[in-house]
Amino acid sequence: MKKFNGYDAAREKANFSGSAKLPVGGYVVKIQDVRYEEGQNGNSDRIVLAYDIAEGEYQGFFKTQFDENTQEDKKWKGKTAIYVPKDDGSEKDEWTQNTFAKWTAAFENSNEGYHWDWQEKKWKNLLIGVVYGEVGTVIEGKNIKYTECRFPCSVTDVREKKYKIPKFKTKNGYTEDAPSVTGSEDFMQLPEGKEQDIPF
Repeated sequence: MKKFNGYDAAREKANFSGSAKLPVGGYVVKIQDVRYEEGQNGNSDRIVLAYDIAEGEYQGFFKTQFDENTQEDKKWKGKTAIYVPKDDGSEKDEWTQNTFAKWTAAFENSNEGYHWDWQEKKWKNLLIGVVYGEVGTVIEGKNIKYTECRFPCSVTDVREKKYKIPKFKTKNGYTEDAPSVTGSEDFMQLPEGKEQDIPF
């Protein structure tokens, strides 16, 4: 059989595991980078965290994905955003305050001697627990399931499996009736930036 054009590129793509997703559950992660973003068009400011799995079977998961990805526009997939309260007294802001406090408490409970002092850059290189849950959404008419970071917890809670698995979350009119595609978090990544050595 004669080798066809494009085989090498197709083989490389087939070997790339960048579309793999983390299973639902808890993970100990190490913060690789921290960026504060001011909100646009009335939206809340947010703190964007880049991290990688620090322990267990999936240790180094996001670095492996990044290193194996040969695409020019590749992005670091291990990241999440923490929204900053506006302090406007609204019900939505109260929810944001509670969520923000859960993150600061998880950092304090995961790192002996650390106390939140309103300097988010100090989170770099700290450990924290995160819990991934499954999400269903509709993209271009297709049902897609993926996993994402849903909430923080302490490192001890992850190690001792003392966390709750999040309920399945739906977005954009997702229903179980249509065929589903198992996807990665690629399509819903936060905007890419350039900070230090991580395409963040």
